[in-house]
Amino acid sequence: MDISRRDFLRLATTAGSGTALSGLIASGVSLAPVTARAQQLRIRTAKATPSVCPFCSVGCALLVHTTEGKIVNIEGDVRSPFSEGTLCPKGAATFQLHVNPNRPMQVLHRAPGAADWEVWDIERAMDRVAELVKKTRDETFIEKTAEGKLVNCCTSIFSLGGATLDNEWNHLQQKLMRGLGVVPIENQARI
Repeated sequence: MDISRRDFLRLATTAGSGTALSGLIASGVSLAPVTARAQQLRIRTAKATPSVCPFCSVGCALLVHTTEGKIVNIEGDVRSPFSEGTLCPKGAATFQLHVNPNRPMQVLHRAPGAADWEVWDIERAMDRVAELVKKTRDETFIEKTAEGKLVNCCTSIFSLGGATLDNEWNHLQQKLMRGLGVVPIENQARI
């Protein structure tokens, strides 16, 4: 087996570093401050945005670090009163959820009876959702009961909120659904 000069230097440097590191650890030197400093340098220029873990109804707080609009790190937020910055394995994998190359980034639509998916832009998809909601509401809206009692309701649309939605989103969702006359409104966090 031929070892080039470069391979020899690389091996020697790795072995020397490993020996020095083992000696430091064996002598009781803590590397925690160095590790913390390295983490700070990695996200020093990134913008930290508070967020919420999307996986369960606990709603652990996250800090999403972005640089030039790109997510570079997601970690637990130590200011959270109930998780104190710790995350379960699913929450700790939130970064991989966002940067996964297999994550769908387009709206796919399959028309009734069609065998293939069609790629739609977001505006077209949102217009279609609004069109279907309006059509369903117009066709099924009940203004008065048979006895003449005013009810103004639409029982053909159901609203289910998610467990990780914040109070502001839930408030807006309630206002929208109540404004449409939707009666069956539920939240997954309560189920």
